[in-house]
Amino acid sequence: MKILSLAIALLAAQAPAPAPTATTTAAPTGIPGMAAVSGRPNLLQTGVAPVPERLWQRAEQLLEARSARLLDVSSSGESILVTTRFGQTMQLHVVDRAMGARTQITFGKEPVTSGAFQPGDPMVVYFRRDVGGSENWQVYRLDRRTGRTDLLTDGKSRHDALVLSPDGRRLAYDGTGRNGKDTDVYVAETARPGEARRVFEAEGTWQPLDFSRDGAQLLVRRYRSIADSDLFLVDVASGARRALTPSSGKGSVGAARFSADGKSVYLVTDRQGDFSELGRIDLSDPAGTLRPLTRTLRWNVEGLAVAKDGSRVALTVNADGASRLYFLEPRSGKVTSAELPQGVAGGLTFPATKPGTLFLGLTTPRSPGDVWQASPGKKGLVRWTWSEMGGIDPSTLAEPTLVRYPAKDGSSIPAWLYLPPGQGKRPVVVSWHGGPEGQERPTFMPIAQLLVQGGVAVLIPNVRGSDGYGKAYLAMDDGVKREEALGDIGATLDWIATRPELDATRVGVLGGSYGGYMVLATAAFFPSRIRSAVDVVGISSIPTFLESTAPYRRDLRRAEYGDERDPAVRAVQERISPLNKVGDITAALYVIQGKNDPRVPQSEAEQIVAAVQAKGKEAWYLLALDEGHGFQKKENRDYLIVTTVAFLERTLAQ
Repeated sequence: MKILSLAIALLAAQAPAPAPTATTTAAPTGIPGMAAVSGRPNLLQTGVAPVPERLWQRAEQLLEARSARLLDVSSSGESILVTTRFGQTMQLHVVDRAMGARTQITFGKEPVTSGAFQPGDPMVVYFRRDVGGSENWQVYRLDRRTGRTDLLTDGKSRHDALVLSPDGRRLAYDGTGRNGKDTDVYVAETARPGEARRVFEAEGTWQPLDFSRDGAQLLVRRYRSIADSDLFLVDVASGARRALTPSSGKGSVGAARFSADGKSVYLVTDRQGDFSELGRIDLSDPAGTLRPLTRTLRWNVEGLAVAKDGSRVALTVNADGASRLYFLEPRSGKVTSAELPQGVAGGLTFPATKPGTLFLGLTTPRSPGDVWQASPGKKGLVRWTWSEMGGIDPSTLAEPTLVRYPAKDGSSIPAWLYLPPGQGKRPVVVSWHGGPEGQERPTFMPIAQLLVQGGVAVLIPNVRGSDGYGKAYLAMDDGVKREEALGDIGATLDWIATRPELDATRVGVLGGSYGGYMVLATAAFFPSRIRSAVDVVGISSIPTFLESTAPYRRDLRRAEYGDERDPAVRAVQERISPLNKVGDITAALYVIQGKNDPRVPQSEAEQIVAAVQAKGKEAWYLLALDEGHGFQKKENRDYLIVTTVAFLERTLAQ
């Protein structure tokens, strides 16, 4: 997930009624004085002031906005599978025609994160969900005829990717069940889906990406980092694997799909340039030569779908944050574009029997995610879902402007700027994204809209280390270079001071995950330049984070932050850890955490809160006992959003 990342993208939700208050003391937490929010024993807090009723009323419509996320399309193209929320969490729904009713098919208390129809039989659905935000996702099979749901995995380890073979005979997923650290690939026959076997087991993180049409071969990615992956061809029967990417050097492996005839593989990678391109590997070529297909398209290729008859390939390109849609004709090499509004597209899917129809999901700053249908060679899109906006006229919502400003070394930092209407200097909230390899893009962000409605500008930078601007820019904050990257915080604050519409004396910062680290770093290393800081599931000390993050993630994160076991690297990490500069923090601080977070554990939040409070300074703290890395349940997200806006408006007032 990419984060206003966590602080905005994961925060989209809806509104409850009257402002809750804290009443009963509770734990488990190391912070004294924690109390449960009235009527919500799953939320503990300290220091959080009551939210004005007028803010709850102002927020209500925006927080009632829903979205529909495309997961799959039936083989016939007559039904789509989406997640949307009618109650407290995102659940599976089926839509059987354009603008038809959304029929809910799962009803659990926990959100569903992914799902797929069984090819040829849309009455059978496979899906994943976890408990309490633990990210230990399990795989389930739902028979829509009987309503029976069966657990297919072990109920405790983590299972991520979920792939079905085009013939509907096989299912693949990954899992950490062998030792809790390494991620292996499992395959099962759909006739006996609970009897999966490991195709192979190996050190590292291995993920299934696509089956060949007959289900005999599987594309598997070994993932080391966003910039370093390998692609393998695996024989499902024997487990034998063949490397499709070079063993020397490194490069990304994004999407990968078999061609319709299974004789070649389409691959998105940056091995041949600064940006990720679409290429093709002929499986009969012993050298495995990658032939570029989109050399004329600048920016990163992201999404990829291959029509089942091989007549065309659909792809999306991340052009300065906004998605562009293209169709490639493999025989001629011709690439044509299709119009999209400024927003972000994903979930590209061709139905098996309708190769001239493409389904995709799309979100814009003025609309939550919805599903659309595109036809190559035809203008316009056909809308399949229309998510409710709580009665809001979308034209009244703010649209961001793309701006750029110089970093200290002369490189350019792109950012999205939301401005309230009217004249005069506005207070401004800087939102740092997560990742660190995330990217802020023009999507539907309720918290940004709420701040703008309250007269607060929102600036969302993509500082060095962000994805989407080439691998050189992505690598500019790796390891010990992160110390230099902190200069981009200063450059951002300097730029704000040059803008006549922004008030550099009233600046707040907001961010989630790595964005939470950036929030704390801003407060610790630029203390005189901000008034307030909201840290959502953020890192307070890089060494302690690396030592306490879940075992399956530790090596993945060391590839980005450096290895804390190396004394020279650790010295830099300690130097740039906000926890070690807590005495310099003067901004008001609000820290938000999920108890079950496997990525950035609860200890990261509580050590910074305890240290700030020990200095006699203000620190609000909110802990959700049933959430993990970001809040997924509606009532929890509502409370997070509204208390965050209340905190920022209060601290940035004249």
